[in-house]
Amino acid sequence: MKQLTVAGLADPIEVKTNRRLLDYLTEQGSSITSACGGKGLCATCHVYVIDGMSSISKVTPRERRSLAMLTNCRPNSRLACQAKIKGPGIHIEVPHGRYLSQTSDLESLVGRRAEQPILHPVDGHVLIQLGKIITRSRIRQLAQVDIDVLEMRQRSLTIGK
Repeated sequence: MKQLTVAGLADPIEVKTNRRLLDYLTEQGSSITSACGGKGLCATCHVYVIDGMSSISKVTPRERRSLAMLTNCRPNSRLACQAKIKGPGIHIEVPHGRYLSQTSDLESLVGRRAEQPILHPVDGHVLIQLGKIITRSRIRQLAQVDIDVLEMRQRSLTIGK
C-alpha cells in the first residue's frame, strides 16, 4: 500500500496501485466532483500535484486538451479522474473554489455572499468572486453554464463506445 496526502486532510490515505486519484478523493468525502463522469472532459476534478508527479500515470492527450482549457492551470495540474497511482509519495491539493454544475445549484444561495469562488465547470474561470453577493440577475447571466455542462455530458456518453 502507498500513501496519498491531501492538503487539508489530517491523515494520509492508504492507496492501491492503478486506482484513480478521484476514487480516493470521493471516498474521503471531498467536495471534488466529476461532471463529465470521469472521462477527462471537464475541469471539476482538477488538482495540483504538490509532490510525487513521477508516482502518477502520464498525462494523456485527452487530459492535456482539457487542462489547456483551464484558466488556473499550472505545470503541476492534473485531472483526478485521469491520474492513476503508480508509486508512493503523492501529495495533492484541491484548488480553492466550488465548481458549478448547473445554475440551479445557486438558487438557495441568492442574497448570500459567496463563501468561496464559484467556478465554471469546463474551463475553471471564476464566475462569482469570493465575498460577492449572489443575485438572481447574476444567475440568469450564467445560463450558458447549463448549456456547456449539458453539451459536455452528451459528449462524454459517446466516449468509450
